[in-house]
Amino acid sequence: MKLTVVTISYNVKYFLEQCLNSLEQAARNIDHEVIVVDNASDDGSTEYITARFPKVKWIASDVNHGFSRANNIAFEQARGKYILMLNPDTIVTREAIEGCLDFMEKHPEAGATGVKMLNKDGNFALESRRGIVTPWVSICKATGLSKRFPKSRLFGHYYMSYLPEEEANAIEMVSGAFMFLRRSTLKKVGKLDEQFFMYWEDSDLSFRILKSGAKNYYLPHPILHYKGESSVKSKLKYRYWLYYSLQLFFRKHNFFYYILSYIPLKLTVSLLKFRIHCINPLFLGKEWETRSTEPNKRFIIIGSQESRDEICTLLSNNSMADGHKYITATDEELLNGNIDIKESNGHNHILFDTEHFTYDNILSFMQRIKGKNLKIATYSTKTKILITDGAIYNSDGLIAD
Repeated sequence: MKLTVVTISYNVKYFLEQCLNSLEQAARNIDHEVIVVDNASDDGSTEYITARFPKVKWIASDVNHGFSRANNIAFEQARGKYILMLNPDTIVTREAIEGCLDFMEKHPEAGATGVKMLNKDGNFALESRRGIVTPWVSICKATGLSKRFPKSRLFGHYYMSYLPEEEANAIEMVSGAFMFLRRSTLKKVGKLDEQFFMYWEDSDLSFRILKSGAKNYYLPHPILHYKGESSVKSKLKYRYWLYYSLQLFFRKHNFFYYILSYIPLKLTVSLLKFRIHCINPLFLGKEWETRSTEPNKRFIIIGSQESRDEICTLLSNNSMADGHKYITATDEELLNGNIDIKESNGHNHILFDTEHFTYDNILSFMQRIKGKNLKIATYSTKTKILITDGAIYNSDGLIAD
């Protein structure tokens, strides 16, 4: 078997469904298998996904193993020559899957590759490439120097932003949201370190790959990453796990950096833990983690004439009946750039009928309009689900956020 795709699920059944739909298109010409490990979801993910994707190998856990352990469970059963670690809150393309596979076949020195990840508005996600973290690199990131001087090798190393977006390059750290691995390399360097419950496990694995003598690469093939839907929704918890795992990373790979950063990181982690468990629950109540969804969504809707009535009904049932623009187009017109979005004119989302267009063409279009401040939304006439950033609807109302 050529490829095993591994994804970890935790209460994201609609995003996972969309991810698997895009994967079916992207890998249709490749001998592959898909393994999903569910980390004790309580949203009915098991029943929902297994009924719709009977070929997917579903491993249901009654406890939340965290990211590393869950992936390792899947690695033990993987049969592919290559293994793709893939977040469920992604849309993948045929270009990305086939491009990575072709590159790995032609470059035996490559241990892992990452790709060009897009944000929800079609802009390039800086997390697509990262450098090895040192205290200096962390300071540049924390103080904003990396953002202010992105083309500087001295200040911009955190995201390696001095490298061209449209060129393949050797990099240091590959994102675990899409990490295309050679299984032989994984056997050589070992699986994910289960000390890392969440975050920095991909950096740890990338670092071990480099130490083994193999190389990590960035390839300019697009995928879309919603970012955050598959992990914690609270910014405080995100920051807690981020800094806690960074401490583990330093302790494991550079004891000098660990000692140098011990006091500020330890203090930050302790303060975040105190806020999470004491301050916020006490003063803000049980709902302090709830995210607020963006109000007044106004869509530019691109699809078929047949789907228009369905989408109109769904938006009306969700009190979003007015202010939308409808464009009827074919998949070929979407690909060839025959649809011109000159101005957003108060619209904040662009909605695609995913049964009418390929995901490759959708993401290609998103890149062309990346300066219009329009976030992606998708609707499937098969599932009857509308997915936006942070909110998911059907004709009966809001079903997830």
